[in-house]
Amino acid sequence: MTEIIDGRAIAQRVRAQVTMQTQRLMAENIIPGLAVILVGDDPASEIYVRNKERAAAKTGIHSETFKLPATTAEAEVLALIQRLNNDATIDAILLQSPVPGQINEQAMQDAISPEKDVDGFNPTNIGKLFANREGYYPVANTPKGIMTLLEQAHVELAQRLVVILGRSNLVGRPLFALMEAQNASVVLLHRFTPDVLRHQLLQQADVIISATGVPKLVQADDVKPGATVIDVGITRLADGSLQGDVDFEAVAKKTKAITPVPGGVGPMTIATLLQTTVELAAQHHQVELEAGWQNI
Repeated sequence: MTEIIDGRAIAQRVRAQVTMQTQRLMAENIIPGLAVILVGDDPASEIYVRNKERAAAKTGIHSETFKLPATTAEAEVLALIQRLNNDATIDAILLQSPVPGQINEQAMQDAISPEKDVDGFNPTNIGKLFANREGYYPVANTPKGIMTLLEQAHVELAQRLVVILGRSNLVGRPLFALMEAQNASVVLLHRFTPDVLRHQLLQQADVIISATGVPKLVQADDVKPGATVIDVGITRLADGSLQGDVDFEAVAKKTKAITPVPGGVGPMTIATLLQTTVELAAQHHQVELEAGWQNI
């Protein structure tokens, strides 16, 4: 039978471990600090930031949001980032995307200290990821959360073929590096990949991860029996329902394991953000945290 990978349940376990780790730090008078910079009035961003604040509060993390008008000059955002870089009470900095057009988002991400780069977007951290460097450094939260889902589902990656649909810096590219570090053979496809080639590669894949935002892009005849399918895409349809990249009902009949939409990858993103914040705080204050949240 197909295993439906329950992202909500796994995310709850991650949050429980984060709470325990926060309490461990607080016993040494350390309160993990997360700073979120929100520029403009994007409704989706505002909802997402509020959700982050609530989730952080429940785990004991101090979260502070810096809300700036849509007309804010780039120099002002840069000055704020530099101030937060130097603020000893802040361990993690997040610039909420998207930002208004007058602000160079990439330049702002580059300005965040690598030691406080909770999203893993600073070039130093990206370079370490692709060079497979040893030691701790933050990586993008959605890919990191996907790796946790696969680990909890006991999906073997070494010597397996992993096909990733979508090459964004948010998901596809960092996920490629994470998978390769686990000794998987990884293929990264994108919108310029011919349909015939995409279909052929998907049919051979042991693990498929789709992050395109194209509803029902992955069909049952794309998937070989016994594959694992991770659906990152989410689209709101005209009737208000949510649809992933995968034709769930049809594909689930062939898979070993699959994530639903919603309730699969989505809950892991904020949970992993909190996890990374606590890890950065521990690094900042040179405190060793207990591993093994999986045992909770």
